[in-house]
Amino acid sequence: MTTFATYVITLLCLLLPTMGYCYDLVSEVKDGEGALVENAVITATPLSGEIKKPEKNLTAEIDQIDKTFVDFVTPIMVGTTLVFPNSDKIRHQVYSFSEAKKFEIPLYPPGQGRATPVTFDKPGVVVLGCNIHDWMKAYVYVVETPFFAKTGKNGKATIKDIPPGQYKIEVWHPYIKKSSATVKQPVNIGKESDMKVDFVIDVKKALTVRRAPGSIGGGVYP
Repeated sequence: MTTFATYVITLLCLLLPTMGYCYDLVSEVKDGEGALVENAVITATPLSGEIKKPEKNLTAEIDQIDKTFVDFVTPIMVGTTLVFPNSDKIRHQVYSFSEAKKFEIPLYPPGQGRATPVTFDKPGVVVLGCNIHDWMKAYVYVVETPFFAKTGKNGKATIKDIPPGQYKIEVWHPYIKKSSATVKQPVNIGKESDMKVDFVIDVKKALTVRRAPGSIGGGVYP
């Protein structure tokens, strides 16, 4: 396929994904014992190195409900602005000391739009905490590709509307061990046999974090 033809298909894919020029990649993530893994992030990065920048500002949110960050894991693309609504009836103070993004939002009351939005301008893992409630923790996974998805309780994730081509497929989880095989490439998007890429990873068992009386949540894979 010529470079021009590839460009045309990619353009059509971005403009008219319903015409069938794009493809969905399905992944399933399990641990070494065969248990399904929730909150794993799958990314697809074109090996060509060509990544189309979004034409509009990207936004996402992480809420605070019952003294818990929701969601526990939030994958976003570089340049995304996160807002932190507070659905609790108490004040929160969100911060991160992570290299990819250091910030601190002063103590703020319940409600939407009470906290200053934060733009994440570098790729990497950002760990969130609350200065008032030290058991609260969440992860922001900032990636450079627009093609990503997070596994649900069924251990599955679907990245939709990927243009055809060769990609590097990666998996990440906040509790993943360094011994895990996390990269598969090249994967030919558009080739039927490559439309499903599964991972088996080693995951550290997470202790249930301390929470306030009456709070809900917890588990091995929060």
